[in-house]
Amino acid sequence: MATAKNVLGTALKSCSTKPLTGFYRNGCCDTGPDDHGLHLVCTQVTAEFLAHQRHVGNDLSTPMPHYGFAGLKPGDRWCLCVTRWKQSFEAGIFAPVVLEATHMSTLEFVDLEDLQKHAVVELV
Repeated sequence: MATAKNVLGTALKSCSTKPLTGFYRNGCCDTGPDDHGLHLVCTQVTAEFLAHQRHVGNDLSTPMPHYGFAGLKPGDRWCLCVTRWKQSFEAGIFAPVVLEATHMSTLEFVDLEDLQKHAVVELV
């Protein structure tokens, strides 16, 4: 199997292991035929973003222990469904994106320029 690529065309990096994210719960926003939600975008969630997602029916902050989900808090990184990221983006709510950990298939739905405008700035 080929190595997954990110939106910059390089190898896809891990998004988060704490909390453990990704459709396959491997820390990466990789995808496959079973990922109908397309969990492609590595976001660093904000309080505003979490509130908006809850408002539109995608509650990411409430713990669901029966699924092993502790709930997200501002600053957590999470592989988000590309349509959910775009939904908030179009509403003017910008969830920062980790470009190196965002799957290249995201570009089928969102322009790279829009992702770059809202990219997480990594401190070196």
